[in-house]
Amino acid sequence: MINAAIVGLGRWGRNIVNAVQDKSERLRFMRGVVRRTEPAAAFAAQHGIELSTSLADILADRRVQAVALVTPHTQHVEQVVACAAAGKHVFCEKPLALTRAEAERAVNACRTAGVALAVGSDKRLWPSMRELKKVVGSGVLGEVLHIEGHFSNETSHRFHVAWRDSPAESPGAGMTATGIHVLDAFVNLMGPVRRVQAQVISRRPPPRMLDTVSAIFEFENGASGLLGTFRVTPIYWRVHVFGERGNAEALGETELVLRMTGEQPRRQSFAAVDALSLEFDAFADAAAGRAPFPVTPAQMVATVAALEAMNTAMEANAGVRV
Repeated sequence: MINAAIVGLGRWGRNIVNAVQDKSERLRFMRGVVRRTEPAAAFAAQHGIELSTSLADILADRRVQAVALVTPHTQHVEQVVACAAAGKHVFCEKPLALTRAEAERAVNACRTAGVALAVGSDKRLWPSMRELKKVVGSGVLGEVLHIEGHFSNETSHRFHVAWRDSPAESPGAGMTATGIHVLDAFVNLMGPVRRVQAQVISRRPPPRMLDTVSAIFEFENGASGLLGTFRVTPIYWRVHVFGERGNAEALGETELVLRMTGEQPRRQSFAAVDALSLEFDAFADAAAGRAPFPVTPAQMVATVAALEAMNTAMEANAGVRV
């Protein structure tokens, strides 16, 4: 059992605790870091978590083997580096960083310290996405030519947090909250991005944001791609891979449609899973040396590099080489 601390007990931090505490046989949270203890006191007591207002206090605690960071984006890299220096395994919510250089710094700090680094990419563990990865990897689609993805929901609209309004903390409109999950899927399925063109169209300012992001990609393997993400509209997920002999489309968490040349479409449905719980079991396995985390360090850097290029393209309204 890995003894862990969690930094940040807002809405998402609590979701993580609820998915892990007294459910996982591999990891438990024993300590937590918050800015003010009073708002989180009842929740922490319910889950047996000792609260502190100091990350340094947690890092000095020899009982703590791993730290989960659920904090504003610009704090991630410094916190990852501090955790690594203290010999703690690190789980960092997405995005790991906002620039390639900073992502490489975080990855290198953990590599040098010999600690595991995980990043919040729970959508990879959805049954539909696991099956899509299997289909693409099997070669049944033939040469892969193109990928399309869309992830939108009302989370930013319904659960407003002030720091998410800041272009410094959350550049690219809906990209750091939702669109980055599609970007991670693209890197997982197609490899690194070579070039991107992107735009953001804003119709209403914060705190009731109404904007859309759309992007066109060229991957290093020669394939093309399209991505869309909005901060309003009911939740919608689609990742669709096109090959010369067929195409496969993941719809939501549990559905996949396979269309092959000369055949009727085949629709598969899978049992739902608790992706957050699975994600932290995978982190615990990485921390214990049982198995590498499903997102490789190279993929972590490639995703952030593509995000940085998208943000630059949106600001310049021009194509940007990654």
